[in-house]
Amino acid sequence: MTTSRSDRAKPDPVGDKLKVVISDYDFGECDIERRLIEGAGFALVPAQAKSEDELSPVVRDAAAVMVQYAHVGAKTIAQMEKCRVIARYGVGVDIIDVDAATRRNILVTHVRDYCTDEVADHAMALLLALARKLPQYNAATHRGTWHWQTGRPVYQMRGRTMGLISFGTIGRAIAARGQAFGLRITAFDPYVSAEDIAAAGAVAASFDDVIAQSDYLMVQVPLTPETRGMIGAAELRRMKPHAILVNTGRGPTVDNVALAQALREGWIAAAGLDDIAEEPAKRREWTPAENALFSLDNVLITPHVAYYSEESIRMARETASEEVVRVLQGAPPRFPVNNVRLPNGAPSLGSPQPLR
Repeated sequence: MTTSRSDRAKPDPVGDKLKVVISDYDFGECDIERRLIEGAGFALVPAQAKSEDELSPVVRDAAAVMVQYAHVGAKTIAQMEKCRVIARYGVGVDIIDVDAATRRNILVTHVRDYCTDEVADHAMALLLALARKLPQYNAATHRGTWHWQTGRPVYQMRGRTMGLISFGTIGRAIAARGQAFGLRITAFDPYVSAEDIAAAGAVAASFDDVIAQSDYLMVQVPLTPETRGMIGAAELRRMKPHAILVNTGRGPTVDNVALAQALREGWIAAAGLDDIAEEPAKRREWTPAENALFSLDNVLITPHVAYYSEESIRMARETASEEVVRVLQGAPPRFPVNNVRLPNGAPSLGSPQPLR
């Protein structure tokens, strides 16, 4: 294939500038990133990679990579010849092989302390909709049925027990909202002391006790090898038959096959999920037929939007971009995940605790 004179005359968009690749994004444009990255003198190269095979050739000569959903594993990291930083849009870094990056002395950053109110509000919205049977009532009225019995039974919320699995910043925000509704709060978190849990107005309990005692079980944990599938058939069978499960953490922390069985057979009453096990945003093709949960009317599912508001998504994009600029300009990042040696020999002072 030949190229026109005008094509050959176009300047190299990268040239001698350090290259910053956005692995994938669903914002529709990269205006925020372009303003910050190119404004600092670097070259921005947007991509839409959904697999390591697609991503590896794009990032081989990149000085920085910004990631939203695409997996960045050891295979890709091993091929990075110039990378100094991998910046995650968001809090969780389960899509990045942080250990592999650390071995290559590549910084990993994330967006810390954002979207707390959004996620806590969303968790309560899912709970309230399910507890008050809003999906059933809405469906009934649209069919022309105007009876209070169409949602029966509905139970009073005040005085019931909300159990939280994870009591980090978002967990505490959910707890505060639950307290406003008159709920008794229990929490399990091996990284938070019973004293700190009590100071937030909750009662520390074991994992098994939170599972068994909760009328409303709120799951807000990061995805790690230890938390993958942590709510499975055994846990669901120990829950109360009228219990509602709400997961605003990572989808794979709940066994979707076991949950579908639990909802069909009445082990629990309902579930609200902000993500599902297969995490469709990380795939090129997906249909609801792949997951039995979509065939049930006692589950409410949203497309991993708990973090979203216009303000929070702007903050995520700006913070990830600013972290890249800081590192490429030789400054330490504000929100490092791992400990590596910076160009001046100082450690990056990554967070030693699991992210919640």
